[in-house]
Amino acid sequence: MATLKYSRQREAIKEFLATRKDHPTADVVYQNIREIYPHISLGTVYRNLTLLSDLGEILRLRLSDGVDHFDADTSLHYHFICKDCGSVIDLELDSIDHINAAAGRNFPGQIDGNVTYFYGTCKDCLLSKPMETS
Repeated sequence: MATLKYSRQREAIKEFLATRKDHPTADVVYQNIREIYPHISLGTVYRNLTLLSDLGEILRLRLSDGVDHFDADTSLHYHFICKDCGSVIDLELDSIDHINAAAGRNFPGQIDGNVTYFYGTCKDCLLSKPMETS
């Protein structure tokens, strides 16, 4: 396998993602990287995000909103998606990889992994909803 040529822009993207816990979209990454590299194109940001996720250096989260979100934390962890505001939040949860064996019990193929997202309403959205009176 050929060695990947160093890229200041790619490193800036990785460094930016490492500072974020909100799982930004490519557009958010692009807007922020443009502050450092004003002539960078959206296409370059997309290509680098794709490359970094293909290499396993970042995570690409494919959510139901149809927009990819990115995470610098590549450790095994799970995500919560707020159905009201769309925020993506890391969950502190013990591994649930035992579901691979459960899924494989009645499946004639081989289960290698899973992607699990949890959905609901985040704390901020719950607190901002008006109290219901009976």
